[in-house]
Amino acid sequence: MIQQNAISSATEISLTPNPGKTYWKNSGREWREEFIYFLLVDRFHDDLTRKPVTDDIRRSGFGTSDQLQKICGGTLKGITRHLDYINELGCTALWLSPVFENNPSSYHGYAIQNFLDVDPRFGTKQDLADLVDAAHALDIRVFMDIVLHHSGDNWSYPNDENYYYNQGAVFPFGSWRYQNRPLPIELRNPEIYSRKGQIRNFDTYPETKDGDFSTLKSFKNDNSPEALYLQQMLTKIHCYWIKEVDIDGFRIDAVKHMSEDHVSQFCSHVREYAYTLGKSNFFLFGELVGPEEMYNKYIGPKTSVVVEDKAIYFGLNSVLDFPLYHILADVIRGIATPDKLIARYESLRKNAMNRGEFGEFLVTFIDNHDQVGQVYKKRFGNGATENQVIAGIGFLLCSLGTPCIYYGTEQGFDGSGENDSSIREAMFSLEDASLNALNKASHTYKEIAFIAAFRKRSPVLKFGRMYMRELSDDGRNFHLPSFKKCLLAFSRVLYDQEIIVAYNSSLTDQDEEYVLVDPLLNPEGSKFKFVYGQSGHISVLRNEEGNRHFIKLKLEPAQFVILSNSEP
Repeated sequence: MIQQNAISSATEISLTPNPGKTYWKNSGREWREEFIYFLLVDRFHDDLTRKPVTDDIRRSGFGTSDQLQKICGGTLKGITRHLDYINELGCTALWLSPVFENNPSSYHGYAIQNFLDVDPRFGTKQDLADLVDAAHALDIRVFMDIVLHHSGDNWSYPNDENYYYNQGAVFPFGSWRYQNRPLPIELRNPEIYSRKGQIRNFDTYPETKDGDFSTLKSFKNDNSPEALYLQQMLTKIHCYWIKEVDIDGFRIDAVKHMSEDHVSQFCSHVREYAYTLGKSNFFLFGELVGPEEMYNKYIGPKTSVVVEDKAIYFGLNSVLDFPLYHILADVIRGIATPDKLIARYESLRKNAMNRGEFGEFLVTFIDNHDQVGQVYKKRFGNGATENQVIAGIGFLLCSLGTPCIYYGTEQGFDGSGENDSSIREAMFSLEDASLNALNKASHTYKEIAFIAAFRKRSPVLKFGRMYMRELSDDGRNFHLPSFKKCLLAFSRVLYDQEIIVAYNSSLTDQDEEYVLVDPLLNPEGSKFKFVYGQSGHISVLRNEEGNRHFIKLKLEPAQFVILSNSEP
């Protein structure tokens, strides 16, 4: 059992390991091997015993537009009781939306008013520890979503009016909204907040770093004494949560809006503390919405210019791959040409060659809770067929990166609307206390689980080099695909093993193409075996000159296949 005594000040935090606690170490699995399941705590499952809807058809999640803008009732215990659903899908890591106590009007977790305790609507600190322990028993890592850039709407500007960023002007403090929040009490100091009003342009510096996210109040993000003190305190607080509940990593919100020095120092100190507990593979990844050239400012080792000893600080392990997210869904649905997708994977490949694991294994996704860049919010499943949803997650599981699936995607959730809540449906009925959407018998769930299981046992898909493959309709003239509705193919190569992944993005036309393979690994007459999507073997052919080796694939509309040259 963990200590349940409530604390209110950072000075009360003890980082001494809990007596008798053995901290969990996974079995040497690298983060690039993970398959992450991301869920919103309030939306996954409540405390009730329910049965899944089993009509095996694609469905929207539960909840009306009005209901989804409020607390729905999901709890930490509800997640713990349904870890089998996540485990059997093939996921090896669980990413939880923020669990700290939030403003009463918030359901999503990103409006924190107490960094020292779990939101009582989600459960208790013990419930969180029990969830982590239960996940570890299934060899599942648990990552917590954390917010370092801002606090909740815990205070107001004068007269409770909206103030907006204006050339860096610092506005007067108004008043606290609550008598005893935020916590720790050290956060009840107006001087640790930027107080520069709401961001108008999220792509303009320093506005996007110093301004408020709507009514959520930005912390000071500079090198002032108050900001450095705040950073030290936030570091200590989050180390405390590693100590208390044995968490395995953090996803850091809004990294783009934070100083890279602060992010780097936070990551280094948290990682060092985790080492003292024997947790040598603590994973830190961030939300960074921006061009790829920004990534190197936050990922991997860098030297801080403000720390007196000029120590090397090691930043994030990874970031969410937003450039891929903005491309992949439309290519899978056949409504965009694949040239940008091909360029994206080529960029990842080159970056991997230049920076090794720091550049290659970004956290990849095709669906999420924000749908950044969309005016009209909608999930990947909106307008997609069941086979397209399977192919989209199949792409993530088989290509470069650490794949992450957003809860409900495995059931084909197709939420859409004018705000974020419409893509944050409940997995449990808000009308019928006996029903949920955790249907392990659904076709989409089962197919994703099959592909995930194959990836889990395939070193090629986890560690292999990746190449987009050229195609030909005559076996002589090869080229990369360029049409919206086409066959896409890529290889993963690990030493002498090659896996081919292919997909027909047309919903109406069969596609038959020759696909290049590695000629040194695959002599003429050797075989590729289908491991997913079809059965049987395909022989390797070669052109008359003998310098091109290829296989001939014939795919039905929206068919996704995996072939291997080393499967028995």
